Amino acid sequence: MSTPIISFQDYGFQYTAQAEPTLHHINLDIYPGEKVLIAGASGSGKSTIGNCINGLIPFAYPGTKTGRLLVDGREADAGSIFELSQTVGTVLQDTDGQFIGLTVGEDIAFAAENDCVPQDEMKQTVNKVAELVDIGHHLEYAPHELSGGQKQRVSLAGVMVEEVKVLLFDEPLANLDPAAGRTTIELIDMVHRRTGAAVIIIEHRLEDVLWRSMDRIVLMEEGRIVADLPTAKLLAGNLLREHGIREPLYLTALRYAGVGIEEAMHPEHVDSLILTEEQKEKVRDWYRGQRIGTGPGREAEELLRVEKLEFGYMPGKRTLQDVNFTIYKGEMVSIVGRNGAGKSTLAKLICGFEQPVLGDIYMEGRSLTGDTIKERAARIGYVMQNPNQMISKPMIWDEVEMALVQSGMPEKERKERVEETLKICGLYPFRNWPVSALSFGQKKRVTIASILVQRPQVIILDEPTAGQDYHHYTEIMEFLKSLNEQGYTILMITHDMHLMLEYTPRAIVFSEGRMLADTTAAHVLNDPELVRAANLKETSLYTLSAACGIEEPQAFTECFIGYEQKEER
Repeated sequence: MSTPIISFQDYGFQYTAQAEPTLHHINLDIYPGEKVLIAGASGSGKSTIGNCINGLIPFAYPGTKTGRLLVDGREADAGSIFELSQTVGTVLQDTDGQFIGLTVGEDIAFAAENDCVPQDEMKQTVNKVAELVDIGHHLEYAPHELSGGQKQRVSLAGVMVEEVKVLLFDEPLANLDPAAGRTTIELIDMVHRRTGAAVIIIEHRLEDVLWRSMDRIVLMEEGRIVADLPTAKLLAGNLLREHGIREPLYLTALRYAGVGIEEAMHPEHVDSLILTEEQKEKVRDWYRGQRIGTGPGREAEELLRVEKLEFGYMPGKRTLQDVNFTIYKGEMVSIVGRNGAGKSTLAKLICGFEQPVLGDIYMEGRSLTGDTIKERAARIGYVMQNPNQMISKPMIWDEVEMALVQSGMPEKERKERVEETLKICGLYPFRNWPVSALSFGQKKRVTIASILVQRPQVIILDEPTAGQDYHHYTEIMEFLKSLNEQGYTILMITHDMHLMLEYTPRAIVFSEGRMLADTTAAHVLNDPELVRAANLKETSLYTLSAACGIEEPQAFTECFIGYEQKEER
């Protein structure tokens, strides 16, 4: 057997600022050319593993280690972070923390410039990798002008410029629409095949990562490795669900139908799944046996109306064109579509951060034109996609409490409200921590808490569950669902198609600044033409239903969601 390119040997690590170790007795070998997925709930230590591999620990985040970590045969902390970067290329979850250049082209070229590559060769390399990740037409853009998904592509291109032996991706799909996420996994797979580098992916979206094969999955909990298994073997067992990781939807559907998952079925991907006729009949019988009611409807009372809305950041170029829809009181609606479709821009217009070129926005029949941002904020809460753009206080408690202090709420009531919200968002144990000590996902929860604590009439969330493990995802979404049941109206900009299916009966679909559809969530992912136009992807439930000979994929999807909700009650 070849020598491992990464070797953890009874390794432990404790951050200087923390009282307990984050990693305990890690023994893990990763070999050249392997593809390994590291999964686990938030706080399990998986990102710390990545930081050890790329040198952020100990060179940027000091602490005390035990055991050994070898990277390409050398002690990881024996050299410098620069020396490690020549072996390990990293795409960070927080892309804003990785940008160096003033333009996309400069940022991609950064590593080549450091290596004194001749300019003609450098430009050729930059153009090549930029086209490969479909960002070539943005080389002159400043990074802050890009959407979250476009920023992710720039970071990926910057890593691909150098020929490294290890490619480390920390939540590479967090800000990408479904089709772009699939393309990213394909790109990573292609780079892996062409370079032979070891690929390590740290990611919550397990089913999306498994769009291309992985050699094995390392499952972590509370700083320890609880499983290190081939993909098929791990999926056939119950370890994922036991440790807070959502398994692929098609496997959950099979379990609901009483079909046991076995390695011989090749469960790694829905397209590779081998089902006997008897197993397919079990799925059909389960489907026929379900009776999903629609439940009592709400009285359709208009709350928010967008009418003939148009907007452009530059003269003569429209980011949004002729957008019309109405949101009713008590609704929970998803806004979906490809990266750069105008979804976040729409939210900014509703909140008053930008002013429309044409059209108007009405709240309970009254035009919001002329209302200040502060006046709108009293009724419309907005949680941005990037938490770093929202946080203004150094301490978690102060950040969440800030709006209540400004509103003049009495101290006792403030304390009760903040404590309740922190518990719901999974942040109560960290209430006295500095924000700087949190992970990206934890910062996201702080920003959600800072808005939820105000109990606004309408809450708009831009990617509310990005970077969240299944436990915290469910906790946040169930809290939002409970608010919705109390009459709060929730709008969610999301790339998470399961979130859309599970929590929002209605979805508004955008592409290239235009509204393509306003329909049921299940219909969105069972309409191939709409899926292609909006850069989404058909759910694996659609593929499974077709494989089992079920002719109504939309009804099958609705059946699955209804059954899942019933099981969780």
